[in-house]
Amino acid sequence: MSVVEVRDAEGDWFEVKGPLQFATVPTVWRSSLSLFTGRHQRLVFDLAGVTRSDSAGLALLVEWMREARKKGIEVHFLNIPAQMEAIARASNLRELLP
Repeated sequence: MSVVEVRDAEGDWFEVKGPLQFATVPTVWRSSLSLFTGRHQRLVFDLAGVTRSDSAGLALLVEWMREARKKGIEVHFLNIPAQMEAIARASNLRELLP
């Protein structure tokens, strides 16, 4: 299984690198929960380093949005991969992604 990194690039900016797929997303989700503990008022996820994605990757973004909303944290996604964009459009979720 490939490794996915969610690396602190600077303050509230996080770089996501690797495949966001069914095999990797559960681990990424569990390891990312610590980001929503109240340390940050805003989280920016830069997805430029995502090498592959499927619907599980999109589901991860939706879960990050839900968790952020529950904690009153502003969340942003940059450089959403084309694969993820296509899935979001096909599922009528694109408008939900900040």
